[in-house]
Amino acid sequence: MTARVLDSDDRIHYSHRFPIPYDPRGHPMKVRSSLKSLKSRHRDCKVVRRKGKVYVINKTDPRFKAKQG
Repeated sequence: MTARVLDSDDRIHYSHRFPIPYDPRGHPMKVRSSLKSLKSRHRDCKVVRRKGKVYVINKTDPRFKAKQG
């Protein structure tokens, strides 16, 4: 499984190093079927809905990012 990754030049290339969804800023995102336990991992985690998908975001510590589905 490959993931699309943006370079610093905003070019898209495919990488085998990042099989999970990848944020161009360098923080991978977890994909889970349930976000109930992930939203309680840090006090700054927030659950948001964007474009019909549910995300857990954390602006203070981006390693807690997650997506449902």
